[in-house]
Amino acid sequence: MTDDTPFNEQPVAVINEFNDSIAQEFRANGGEVGGQFAGVPILLLTNTGAKSGQKRLNPLAYFNIDDTIYIVGSFGGSDKDPAWVHNLRANPDAHIDIGAQGYDVVAHELSLDERDALYPKVVELIPVFADYQQKTARPIPIFELRRG
Repeated sequence: MTDDTPFNEQPVAVINEFNDSIAQEFRANGGEVGGQFAGVPILLLTNTGAKSGQKRLNPLAYFNIDDTIYIVGSFGGSDKDPAWVHNLRANPDAHIDIGAQGYDVVAHELSLDERDALYPKVVELIPVFADYQQKTARPIPIFELRRG
């Protein structure tokens, strides 16, 4: 990371390099990563860029709630959605890796009511997500990932 600039304000190249290093650690350790993500369930999301059409890779915290996988577009509480949210909205077909298993999924963005009902469970599992929501006026989107 560059200086004390928040992650969500880093140059795209810096974010991509960080994501690549997390993905390498994930793959080398059967889905486990350390550092600031130690103990956090992480998946690798591969989706298609809305503008470029190129494959994009993002390591993300995920939530297994009632046997359903969810990802949350918090971007650390930024006032803008992370790029992967825009990409999933444009093309919901994606691939995820959890541990040593990978499979295709279709992302379904929760409605505002569904999101509001689920967000407290997200916060219960990883409390920092309450801070993220408090930092921004935008409703942080949640996507359900259904096997494709």
